[in-house]
Amino acid sequence: MLTLSQRGQEMPASPIRKLVPFAEAAKKKGIKVYHLNIGQPDIETPPAILDAVKHADIRVLEYSHSAGNESYRRKLVQYYKKVGIDVTHEQIMITTGGSEAILFGFFTCLNPGDEVIIPEPFYANYNGFACAAGVNVVPITSSIETGFALPPIADFEKVITPKTKAIILCSPNNPTGYLYSRKEMEALKDICIKHDLYLFSDEAYREFCYPKEDGTQGEYISAMHLDGLDQHVVLMDTISKRYSACGARIGAFVTKNKMVYDAAMKFAQARLSPPGLAQIMGEAAIDLPDSYFDAPKAEYQARRDLLVKRLNAMPGVFCPNPGGAFYAMASLPIDDSDTFCQWLLESFSWNGQTVMLAPATGFYGTPGLGKKEVRLAYVLNLDAINAAMDCLEKALEQYPGRTHA
Repeated sequence: MLTLSQRGQEMPASPIRKLVPFAEAAKKKGIKVYHLNIGQPDIETPPAILDAVKHADIRVLEYSHSAGNESYRRKLVQYYKKVGIDVTHEQIMITTGGSEAILFGFFTCLNPGDEVIIPEPFYANYNGFACAAGVNVVPITSSIETGFALPPIADFEKVITPKTKAIILCSPNNPTGYLYSRKEMEALKDICIKHDLYLFSDEAYREFCYPKEDGTQGEYISAMHLDGLDQHVVLMDTISKRYSACGARIGAFVTKNKMVYDAAMKFAQARLSPPGLAQIMGEAAIDLPDSYFDAPKAEYQARRDLLVKRLNAMPGVFCPNPGGAFYAMASLPIDDSDTFCQWLLESFSWNGQTVMLAPATGFYGTPGLGKKEVRLAYVLNLDAINAAMDCLEKALEQYPGRTHA
């Protein structure tokens, strides 16, 4: 009898995409669905990077070097220098999206059965990558009451075992939007050095850091800004969110640890090369003026401010002000976020409209957490966000499983 592998059976479904069939059914009924469930920006992909592909003089679309085109990697050196990261082109490997960079990190640095610590809630696909690599995720819970600040270092110390090999951090964070401070990053540096751990740093959203409530600008701190941690850091990157080019599937694996880089290269060679046309896009993106980010950043900030204001004005709702990326986590007066998010699509509409959210349960590794929380991606324009919040406000009034404080 044919069977599936244990890995295939255990591979988790995406909590972000699992409600898609219900959204499709709602649309077939004529209901407009506002998608706040997934980080697919509506910001226009820069025409200049699309034009670079259109106008490329290509006779044969060849394999690139397994590390990616040298011309692109050399230009990325310039990009990283602008954000205070000093690397050479031989420390950069182009990957098929940030996803492959994360997988390479897991495959290269951890053995099956090893443990990786991740502050929760965390990017849900870390679970899938860990499953594929046979790695065990050990979650450390952060709290919505603190805006999802880094949990106390003592909480990390409690769960470190001989099998602990790495910590993963995403800053600015998906799903919470939290922007980790230098003090928090330095605390992680100390524990990585003390216990000889890798620090996997997912920096997909570094361009999108916003002012705090006191008006001061949030500061982006890369793991590669930390002195004395060069051999421990593996930076995972992508152009997907930065240039609203999610479909390009171009990322980067960056490390100064030559042993790690050389081992990752063997995985890169096994998959031959990253996407050729999309590397042309990525290289052209480096030539965009520094001012390119001014408009999308201002737009995301305006959306954040509107979303947070609307959410916190609703009875029983609490949403901390995210410091970056384009996500927010909110606590709702509901019994179960999975049930509620499905109900929104299956049983609710207001003026022929509804909203699609991501249940927070899928972003926690600890069973039972996130039942009263949802993630919202503010990737729609201000009018659409207002309309979506109108729907949510009405839905919370009508939801049969509404709870009361």
